[in-house]
Amino acid sequence: MKKERFYLKMVVSSLLRRRSRMLTALLAVTTGATILSGLVTIYYDIPRQMGQEFRSYGANFVIMPAGNEAVMDTALMEEALSYLPAGMVTGIAPYRYRLIKINEQPFMAAGADLPGTRKTSPYWLVQGRWPEAAGEALIGQEVADVIRLLPGNSFTVTGTGAGGPFSAGFKVSGVLQTGGAEEAFVFMALSDFEAMTGESGKIDVVECSISAEAETLENLAGQISEKVPGVSPRLVKRLTDSEGAVLTKLRALVALVTFIVLLLIMICVATTMMAVVAERRREIGLRKALGASNRSLVTEFMGEGVFLGGLGGVLGAVFGYVFAQAVGLNVFNRSIAFRPLFVLLTLAASVLVTALACVIPVRNATDVDPAVVLRGE
Repeated sequence: MKKERFYLKMVVSSLLRRRSRMLTALLAVTTGATILSGLVTIYYDIPRQMGQEFRSYGANFVIMPAGNEAVMDTALMEEALSYLPAGMVTGIAPYRYRLIKINEQPFMAAGADLPGTRKTSPYWLVQGRWPEAAGEALIGQEVADVIRLLPGNSFTVTGTGAGGPFSAGFKVSGVLQTGGAEEAFVFMALSDFEAMTGESGKIDVVECSISAEAETLENLAGQISEKVPGVSPRLVKRLTDSEGAVLTKLRALVALVTFIVLLLIMICVATTMMAVVAERRREIGLRKALGASNRSLVTEFMGEGVFLGGLGGVLGAVFGYVFAQAVGLNVFNRSIAFRPLFVLLTLAASVLVTALACVIPVRNATDVDPAVVLRGE
């Protein structure tokens, strides 16, 4: 125990005698460890953060009737949805469609689970409010322009359902603006749609918003197709492909920056330790002349490097989490969870990098010839 305490005291004393150089090396290690810790945390959290961001652009997974079937039973839909991992599902919105007329003008009506639609399509802009009570409908901007309706106005829908011709009155709760095909639809609660058409227990399509990568979604699609015949799950390629491309580029960027940072740490620490060895050549030569072994010199210099790496790693892990948290809040508007494992990873990486950086300086120290150094050469 006394031997280890003496060794630690010797290493710390050696570092304190060369404060300026060692502070430079410590600053480099701490800075590198901060960036490393922050980037690793962000790298790990990118899929979750980006997945949540992409969910604001709409559903990325749809379930449709298979084969020649026009619709699917709700029981079949529920069976297919049971295979979706609950922790990854952001929203689920089943839809039922029917051609209707308003003032003899043809439009498409969509019966939907409106709370689910708000989750799968958060980008929808509604002038007014979403339907909350029975008999309320959300009309697209194109529909509103053609039949000149505003929030609060009433209108009558006519058409043909399972029981023959139907007529139903609705009140406009809001006007929908998306810049897409949705502006030509009339959206109402699925219960109102079924009461109007006289058809129930049938679904045309189910839109799902799932926070998962394309590979996971493809596996889910394959599993559902195999286990639930009668449905056809599909990925929304325009979203999943874009998400995958962005994640791949971000990960490559983070990996490249991390490699460069680790390389710069090694160069800075190696340069500092080589300068220390050059300053201490006479001391090293004298110690070797008095019988000090190369092993003791290696242990001392490696101890100094490892001490710097450990201290810089601890400080960097703390600052790295602060850095990652700032990036998460400013870029994604979401906090990043603290993961103790990353502290250990940062500490281990810092110690390993500084130890590798000390290899060449330590070799120079062991190559010192006492006779040459003591003659002043």
